[in-house]
Amino acid sequence: MPVRPTVPAPLLLAAVLAAGALTACGGGSGDDPDTVKVSYKQSMDNQIRVMDDYLESVKKQFEKAHPGKKVKLVPIKAPDAEYYTKVQQMLRSPKTAPDLVYEDTFLINSDITSGYLKPLDPYLDKWSEWPKFLATAKRAARGEDGKTYGVPDGTDTRGLWFSKDVFKKAGLPADWQPKDWDDVLDAARTVKKKVPGVVPLNVYTGKPGGETSAMQGMEMLLYGTGKDPLYDPKAKKWVVGGEGFKDALRFVETVYKEKLGPDVSDALDPNMATRVRGEFLPKGKLAINLDGSWLPQDWLEGSGHEWPEWSEELGLAAMPTQHGQPPGKVSMSGGWTWAIPAKAAHPDLAFDFIKTMQTKENAKKWYIANSGISVREDVAKDPEYINAQPGIRFFTGLVPVTHFRPAYPAYPKVSTALQEAMEKVTTGDGSVDDAAGDYDEEVRSATDGEVIER
Repeated sequence: MPVRPTVPAPLLLAAVLAAGALTACGGGSGDDPDTVKVSYKQSMDNQIRVMDDYLESVKKQFEKAHPGKKVKLVPIKAPDAEYYTKVQQMLRSPKTAPDLVYEDTFLINSDITSGYLKPLDPYLDKWSEWPKFLATAKRAARGEDGKTYGVPDGTDTRGLWFSKDVFKKAGLPADWQPKDWDDVLDAARTVKKKVPGVVPLNVYTGKPGGETSAMQGMEMLLYGTGKDPLYDPKAKKWVVGGEGFKDALRFVETVYKEKLGPDVSDALDPNMATRVRGEFLPKGKLAINLDGSWLPQDWLEGSGHEWPEWSEELGLAAMPTQHGQPPGKVSMSGGWTWAIPAKAAHPDLAFDFIKTMQTKENAKKWYIANSGISVREDVAKDPEYINAQPGIRFFTGLVPVTHFRPAYPAYPKVSTALQEAMEKVTTGDGSVDDAAGDYDEEVRSATDGEVIER
């Protein structure tokens, strides 16, 4: 199952507000003292059983190691927004709360703030495997109170995918590794000039793309400026008025003003990400794509977009920092975690199940099956993991320079404001200064004015 966040924030918020109107999926944990109930997101595609098969395997191991105990898997088959809604409804009552739930880092802090999740620190302090997890991944499941509420089961990173065939026609190197933003834009300009009919550069943008635009687009640029983050963790406040924000918007404006990106109608297509994976890249219609590590999932056998030649036809490059300043490259990461509801009836059993899932061998099995990026140092060095699929070594190598979203309760509104700012400069409906000013006002409103002014 992809770990990428793709839900448009307005849809997500509407779905959460509508939670009371939905019927929970069942799965309360209190009716059997010997059964641990595990809720997770099941793929909408009946042919994709990666998560189901993995959990069935862990279930057998757990039951063998814990005689008399049983695991009941409670799949929730729904699109992302509906999944979040159903999970939040289930977590409200001990009658419906499972013992263990799969939580997207996109919303985990909202559930923490609502009191739906149990802090795991008493378990983690005694767990010998916890020190093997990367510090950046641990922070993704940490609340503003400093406590940890989830165990990450993998992450993703982002970089530049490029067509070797298009680059060859444009006279660009097959081992292209841009040093700064100017290198990226110059390569796109060269493609536009020498290979007509091909989209030079795709940067996801606008509200129709939702979180894809915010994270793959704006945040990859913003964190590459090295100037101002979205959020200041020491002050515990969101940042407005930053020059780095305007620099990121200028990059987006340049891409679409110079017609280096897709037609605006395509760029603002809600299905653009699907089209990039299934049409633009496989058919050689796109030269450079700023995107995530998970793309090969769509090209595997049985996926519907089989493309076994992708590793020969596509090159990979890190997204550089704005001026090539240290560390020289940048990435953003998302991911999912396993969390224990505050109203779970069997939290101890639930954490035992997490420990079974997170043995080194089981973690490695999951990363490989899911095309995920390891958040464990020991697995990241394992040859079987590194060589399992083309691109894993490259994207794993970006983990040391990656950033996680400040996914605190206000983040969905901040994300929407990011998308709106991008859309203004993409369509030409507003200048960079106008778009940045509107963004600042939206953030002030979303946070009751609790911001840092740069």
